[in-house]
Amino acid sequence: MSPEQFQTQLLAWFDQHGRKDLPWQQDISPYRVWVSEIMLQQTQVVSVIGYFNRFMARFPTVESLAAAELDEVLLYWSGLGYYARARNLHKTAQLLAANQGRFPQTVEDLSALPGIGRSTAGAILSIACGQSQPILDGNVKRVLARFHAVHGWPGDNKVAAELWQISRQYTPQQRTGDYTQAMMDLGATLCTRSKPQCEICPIAVVCRASLLGLEKTLPESKPRKVLPVKQLYFLLLLDKQNRILLEKRPPTGIWGGLWSLPEFADREALQDWCMQYNYLIDAAQTLPSQRHSFSHYHLDYIPLLARLENPINNVMEGERAVWYKTAEINTLGLPTPIGRLLQQHFTEDHNDEND
Repeated sequence: MSPEQFQTQLLAWFDQHGRKDLPWQQDISPYRVWVSEIMLQQTQVVSVIGYFNRFMARFPTVESLAAAELDEVLLYWSGLGYYARARNLHKTAQLLAANQGRFPQTVEDLSALPGIGRSTAGAILSIACGQSQPILDGNVKRVLARFHAVHGWPGDNKVAAELWQISRQYTPQQRTGDYTQAMMDLGATLCTRSKPQCEICPIAVVCRASLLGLEKTLPESKPRKVLPVKQLYFLLLLDKQNRILLEKRPPTGIWGGLWSLPEFADREALQDWCMQYNYLIDAAQTLPSQRHSFSHYHLDYIPLLARLENPINNVMEGERAVWYKTAEINTLGLPTPIGRLLQQHFTEDHNDEND
């Protein structure tokens, strides 16, 4: 099948079956496409829709996002995970705002901005600017790896280079935005990871993986490795006014810039910390251990619930630690497991008071 035939069949399918009512497909602009593409990294469409709508209602322009405090941006991102995406959005918005909000018009210049990779740059320029630019997000990798029966893990440099070459070959000069959206839609709705619907796919009759019976094995998965396990203790420390102590995490790294609980490698480190700030606490109650998995390790954490016996709040200014009332917690950007833990604790606490 020639590239022209591929484009014709794909676009005919998109015209009839493609998604055209997603919020970022309305009032298309480089800004809206950019935010949606960043949110959709590692996150399914159904999960992104609500976040995108809330984010756009609060930050409708590059300038409004640039002018906001990072804490507020993280609050509107809280729950989406991969928080470096939100920090990079904020950094890039400030750079763009300094350029009168104008987006660069080349892949090279766009890719030089924090958090924008080659595929995201291509999506912005093709969808919002009408340029003929290839993309290679997760869905498109899967479609092309199956269509050409490309073996190997797409994250491998050699395999990725081959897929980029194929993507360039099939990208049209016209209807570039529709074609880009069609490729992403095909991968998201028919050419899915576990249950590809080859029987209704517009290109299945010439798809090499389908013809060879390899549609469920391609693309190949990343070689598996055993993830290490890290263990921490999280302290839920309440004072006499039933406020909880939260700490602002460093701006980079896991959960960067979010509010979290004091964490410790072991109980001895916790005791040393209490002595440092002259905190007298009652016997800490050990709550059930839980696990949160990141892409590169598992975090097993044990929550410890304790109350402050003395009225001294000796958290020094500048250490980014604050006593928060229960009602204030929902206004903070929190890591998902921490937010869930606090919600569970305070809900149970509230129910106990009403019994």
